[in-house]
Amino acid sequence: MSKVQNAIVGSVRTVLGWMPSQWLPGGTPDPLIERRAAIGRQASRLDGPLKVAGKARFAAEVIADRLSYATLVHSPIARGRITQLDTSAAESAPGVILVLTHRTMPRIESPALISMSDFSAVGNSDLPILQDAEIRYNGQVVAVVVADTQEQADHAASLLTIAYAREEPATRFDDAKAKSRTPDSLLIERNHVSVGKAERELAQAAHRVDNLYRTPWQNHNAIELHALTVFWEGEDALTVHDATQMIAPSAAVLAKIFGLKKDRIRVLSPFVGGGFGGKGLWDHQILAIAAARLIGRPLRLVLSRESVYRIIGGRSPTEQRVAIGADAEGRFTALIHGGHSVMPTYGACPEAYTLGSRSLYRAKSFEILQHHVELDVVPNTFMRAPGEAIGSFAMESAVDELAHRMGIDPIELRLRNEPERHPISGAPFSQHARRQAFTDGAERFGWGRRQSEPGARCDGEWRIGMGCATGSFPYARMPGAAARITLRRDGSAVVACSAQEMGMGTSTVQTQHAADRLGLPLSDVIFELGDSALPAAPMAGGSSQTASVAGAIIAAAEKLIGELVRLAGNDSPLAGLRAGEVRLVDGGVGSIEDAKRHEAYSSILARAGREEVTVTATGSPPLEMLKYAMHSTSVVFCELRVSDVTGEIRVDRLLGSFDCGTILNPQTATSQFKGGMIMGLGLALTEETLFDERSGRIMNPSLADYHIPVHLDVPEIEVMWTGIPDPRSPLGARGIGEIGITGVGAAVANAVFNATGKRVRELPITLDKLL
Repeated sequence: MSKVQNAIVGSVRTVLGWMPSQWLPGGTPDPLIERRAAIGRQASRLDGPLKVAGKARFAAEVIADRLSYATLVHSPIARGRITQLDTSAAESAPGVILVLTHRTMPRIESPALISMSDFSAVGNSDLPILQDAEIRYNGQVVAVVVADTQEQADHAASLLTIAYAREEPATRFDDAKAKSRTPDSLLIERNHVSVGKAERELAQAAHRVDNLYRTPWQNHNAIELHALTVFWEGEDALTVHDATQMIAPSAAVLAKIFGLKKDRIRVLSPFVGGGFGGKGLWDHQILAIAAARLIGRPLRLVLSRESVYRIIGGRSPTEQRVAIGADAEGRFTALIHGGHSVMPTYGACPEAYTLGSRSLYRAKSFEILQHHVELDVVPNTFMRAPGEAIGSFAMESAVDELAHRMGIDPIELRLRNEPERHPISGAPFSQHARRQAFTDGAERFGWGRRQSEPGARCDGEWRIGMGCATGSFPYARMPGAAARITLRRDGSAVVACSAQEMGMGTSTVQTQHAADRLGLPLSDVIFELGDSALPAAPMAGGSSQTASVAGAIIAAAEKLIGELVRLAGNDSPLAGLRAGEVRLVDGGVGSIEDAKRHEAYSSILARAGREEVTVTATGSPPLEMLKYAMHSTSVVFCELRVSDVTGEIRVDRLLGSFDCGTILNPQTATSQFKGGMIMGLGLALTEETLFDERSGRIMNPSLADYHIPVHLDVPEIEVMWTGIPDPRSPLGARGIGEIGITGVGAAVANAVFNATGKRVRELPITLDKLL
C-alpha cells in the first residue's frame, strides 16, 4: 500500500473508526443492484413543481424584518498596501448602517484550507480576511458597506476614498514559471509518477508526437449568483441561508471562526442554482456574518457578477506537454504528461490535469509531473471536472495526432492501448467497459462515414469534420456521510441528510433509492436535505455525493433492520430470525429464505406501541477506493463544420457514450450528461477569462464579455450508456456529474482538424486560430 493510501486509511480511521456493516465495499455487492423498483426508472424531479411555481426558496429570497443589504469594495491593484482610507462620506450617506474595513473588522482566523484528510477544512484561501492594510491580489475585498437598501449600499460604496502604495506584482505566467514549485502530491495522488525510462523510449519510438497545449483562465458562471442571508440571535446563535455546496462542513468551520457551539449555528441551503465547484466557503460569507453581528440586524449579500469573477476562483490556466511514443503496431511505449498551472501557496485546489492520464492507456513507460506557478491572483478552485476536463484536451488531442500520423483510425489506436488493469497502480478495475462505450457510440454516431483525410468532406463554403475523444473521472465516496431514517406506523418514511441539491436531482434519486431500500412506494418516502441540523453529509463535489449519501442510507437501513427485528418480538412471524436473515421488502420485514415469513411495518410498530422508529447511522469506510480502480469513463463524438470564408465553427452533432455503472434515473442522468457536454462546448470554443498581466485585473467580468454557450450554440446532443453496474459501489453507481464535460474539448478540436487540417493546441478554438 502506498503512502497516499496509508494516509487515506488513516483519515478514514480517524473520521469513522472501523464499524461493522452488512454491506462492505469491495466485499458483498449491494443486494439492491439486482432488486430494485424505483431505481433505474424515469422519474421527474420531485422539486420540479416547486421551482416551476416559484416556490423553491433560494438564499437571496429569505424574508426578514429590518433586513439590511451589503455590497463589497474591491482593490484595483494586485500588490501593495492601503495608505489612505476615508470612509466619512460613505458613512454619512443616506441609509448607511456600517462601513466595515480592516480597521473595524473583528479579529478572526482564516478558515483552514480544503483538505482530503480533514473534511471540516473547507477554505479556498487562507489569506487574512480584511485583517490588515496589505493587498495581495486585484479584486481583494477592502471594504463592506451595509445600508437599508441595496441601492443605498451600492451608492455609498462609490463614496469611499482609498489610496494605495503599489508594489510590483507577480502576474505574468511565463515569467513565473522559472520559480515554479513542484508539489509532492495532487489531492490524494502523488504528483511525480515515473515508470521505466519514458524519455529514452520516446526517442527510440517508431512513431511519436511531442507538443505543448495551452488552456486559459476560466470563471464560474452559475445561474444563481453567490448569495447569503444572515440572522444572529444575540451573540451566540447564528442562522445562515447560503448558496453553498458544502452545508455541514461550512457550519463546522463557521462555528470555529465565530466561537460558537455547534448546536448554535445552522446553515440552510435547500436549493442552489448551480455550483460546479465554485460555491464553497469564501471571504464574502465571513464578511457578511461579521457585519450582521456588528449591526444586530439580518443582512443579505448578493455578489454582483463582477464580484464573482474578482473573489471567487475558477479554472487555472495551464501549459501542458504531452508526448507519446508508439511502436510500429501502435502500442504505446512512452506516455509523458506534465507542465505548469497556477496555484498560489495560499490556495488549496491544484489544477490536477495529469490525473486522468494515469488510467486511460497502457504504456511501457510513464513520466508524469506537474509544477505550480506562483502568482498574485485570487486562488483558483475546483471547476467541473477539475484537471480532467482540460487534461483530456491535451492528451486526447495528442492521441488523435499520433493516429493521423500513423494512418490508423483514432478509435482503433485507442483500443489497441486499452488497459486491462490500472496502468500504473496495477489495481484491478472494479468495472470497466470503455471498449463497449466506444463500439456502441461509434455505431450510433455513424463513425464509419468519417473521412480520414482532413478537408475531404465539403458542403459549399463549409468543411465538415468528425472527431472523438475519451476521458475518465475517478469514483469517490467520502467518509463521514450520515443519514437518519424515521419509519412511521402508517408505513411512510422520512429520510434525512444534510446533502446539497444544486439541480442535479439529488432529492429525486435519493428518494428513489430510499423507497427501494425500504421496500416502499415512491409516494410514501420523503427525503429531507439542505440543512446542517440534519445528519452531516460531505460537500457536493468530485461527483461523490450520490455514492456518499447512498452509503449512509445503506448503513441506516441496516440499523433499522436490527431495531425492527428487536421490536417484532416473539409473537411475530419473524420470531427467531436475526438481522442478517431478513430484509426490508414489500412495506415490511421479510425473511430472505422464506417469503411467507413477513410482517408489515405498521404491524410491528403497533404491537410495540410505537408511532415511529428512528435510527441514524454513518456510512461504512470507503475501502473499495483502496482495493479497486474505479472510474467513470466517457467517449465523446463530434461532427461540425468550419466556414472557408470566416473560420466560423458550427457544431452539428454531439454524442456521449458513457460507462458509469448503474444509471439511477435516466431522466436526471441525461440532463447531467448534456449539461456537462454543453459546458464542454464552452471550454472548447468560447470561454476565456481575459487576464491583464500588467495589473492582474480580469478584463471581462460579465456575461456580456465572457461567452458561455447559448441556445443557438448548442447542437443536437445524444446520450447513451452501458448501464453495467459496478459491484463495489452503492447501488452499482459511479459519479456522472463531471464525466460529461471530460473529453468534449478534444473531440471538438479533433473534429476541427478533420475538417480543416489545422491542429489547434490552444483553447478556446476561436476564428483567429483557423484563418
